[in-house]
Amino acid sequence: MTVETKMALTEQDVRSFSANMNEADWMAEFRAHALAKVEQLPMPTPDKTKIDKWNFTSFPVHAVESGTYASLDELPEEVKGLVNVEEQKNIYVQRNNTPAFLSLSDDLKAQGVILTDIFTASREHSELIQKYLMTDGVKVDEHRLTALHAALLNGGVFVYVPKNVVVEEPIQVVYLHDDAQASLFNHTLIIADANSSLTYVENYQSTVAEAQGLANIVAEVFTGDNAKVEYGAVDVLAKGFTTYVNRRGVAGPGSRIEWALGLMNDSDTVSENITHLVGNGSSSDMKTVVVGRGNQKQNFTSEIVHWGMDTQGFILKHGVMKEGASSIFNGIGRIAKGATRSDAVQESRVLMLSEKARGDANPILLIDEDDVTAGHAASVGRVDPLQLFYLMSRGISKQEAERLVIHGFLAPVVTSLPIEGVKKQLTEVIERKVR
Repeated sequence: MTVETKMALTEQDVRSFSANMNEADWMAEFRAHALAKVEQLPMPTPDKTKIDKWNFTSFPVHAVESGTYASLDELPEEVKGLVNVEEQKNIYVQRNNTPAFLSLSDDLKAQGVILTDIFTASREHSELIQKYLMTDGVKVDEHRLTALHAALLNGGVFVYVPKNVVVEEPIQVVYLHDDAQASLFNHTLIIADANSSLTYVENYQSTVAEAQGLANIVAEVFTGDNAKVEYGAVDVLAKGFTTYVNRRGVAGPGSRIEWALGLMNDSDTVSENITHLVGNGSSSDMKTVVVGRGNQKQNFTSEIVHWGMDTQGFILKHGVMKEGASSIFNGIGRIAKGATRSDAVQESRVLMLSEKARGDANPILLIDEDDVTAGHAASVGRVDPLQLFYLMSRGISKQEAERLVIHGFLAPVVTSLPIEGVKKQLTEVIERKVR
């Protein structure tokens, strides 16, 4: 069953959706306030990519009502391959816009860990959601797409880890997209309190050949004093989407946020991954791999902003472009005034596999403090002929040699993913896209 939504949404539309999802009362006001800002705000302006003709607002339906799963054994085969069905105790599955399956171990529940869908969280954990949802991370009024996301939010997950709790096993979230009309306005909100630790892995998996909707996805990660969050993600969204992804981290004193992102969408994409190192001694490590094919147009911005003293930020981005795909890779290390003894380092590498493929690596350092360390490296080119020659001299075909070089080129991020099923998924997606 699909829930029809007018192309020109009204305040009553978003209030009705909020009521239908049984959200907390304040969420209706939150949505209406955001909707009122949509037309007033400008579109984002990703560097070197014109998006004025991209469709970010028109879609067939706002929310699709799908079936649920009684157990992990009922998951489709494409999803089972991502999940250890026998052992995974901490998992949330969303099917299109429907919370479809949830499991959290009794041990984590007893320690106060929360894993639930975003609608339930607005009711049962209202104080935390109101405090963090699009306030200090991604703000509602940053631009038109963030306001649109806030107004139309139609899925997502909330994860909370209390003080001094170490979550030993990864928490996994799977967003399954199997209805071509479904749009994804998902919001992931993670809060790791002081001295806590969490490994979180997220999968976007399309099983349709071509999508008709939009993807406007936001994730916010907050770490308290000396906390640590490892955030792994593999995005595999179908061709036909217009995709906007905004993943944002805010790190407190002595805390650390690590990102390992496999961005494998077949759609035109604008992606932002920004971490604010607010607390002294905080750090972030961003690793991203991208494979573009067909006539995709993509823009990726990775940024670490140093506000606190003695902060460390490292950005690593590797991309492969084939056929007529084009991508812009913006890496930004920003050190604010007062962030003394901070260290900002980045590296961007792009391989182009055809004459029409285009890749542009833009390393940027913005330094407002003297006592710091900063550096960058960037390269754009084709597969090294010496590497190919070496492999071929060992009896390996040119096609197989090129495949091995590409897998080695992308390995630094692939090997960082903490769940074997997800690591295997990313490897298979890379194999399929570069074959």
